[in-house]
Amino acid sequence: MRRAVTAGLAAIAFLVGSGQVASAQSTPPGSGHWEGAVTVQGKDLRVEIDLVARTAEKWEGALAFPDMNARGLVLTSIAVRGEAVTFAVKGAPGDPTFKGTLSKDAKTLAGDFTQGPVVGTFTLSWKGEAKLEAPPKNAALGKDFEGTWEGALEVNGIRLRLTLTLANVDGAATGTLISLDQGNAEIPLSVIEQTNAHLKFTVPAVGGSYDGDLKDGQLAGTWTQGPGSTPLSFKKAVK
Repeated sequence: MRRAVTAGLAAIAFLVGSGQVASAQSTPPGSGHWEGAVTVQGKDLRVEIDLVARTAEKWEGALAFPDMNARGLVLTSIAVRGEAVTFAVKGAPGDPTFKGTLSKDAKTLAGDFTQGPVVGTFTLSWKGEAKLEAPPKNAALGKDFEGTWEGALEVNGIRLRLTLTLANVDGAATGTLISLDQGNAEIPLSVIEQTNAHLKFTVPAVGGSYDGDLKDGQLAGTWTQGPGSTPLSFKKAVK
């Protein structure tokens, strides 16, 4: 299974509508589509970030790590105060946080990156209009899939215990994946698709996906992350 630039950027197997913008000055400084890299221990990991100001105090954002096939990560705790810009990645292990400073022309954003004990830097260049997309709304799941599931991922002799929670909220499927051996971080699922006994879901925060079938009360399938795949099964948690 592919490892990211450092274990700090992704654990061994897991971790980890605005109008046309004519110039940086036509929207609040900081708003727009940014591209660049996070640098840790001399190595770069490409990053793309979208920031949109809904009001002076309310911002929305999303992040992608193209090299990890991780997209649609929701940003939280976004604050833009003059030239100071901070935000974090929601639901990602280690609470990845960016604290940067805008250049005078609002075309460059650079500063410090932290994720757990890992410390690095980042540099982003403003590319124009934000490309923020609404998260997909999933169809409801069958009752047999709802609830809490338990499983374990075996990779390179390391066993990671996982908890999968699936539910229907307002007629749409939602879910989280928790790595019990990596700080109990609750990582949101994105696209969740059920076709009869078949289930698929993606986990953008770690660039992973799952594909399995429900049989005899057990989900048996495959976890894929980057170019690597490994078997992964879940059983309903005992109440």
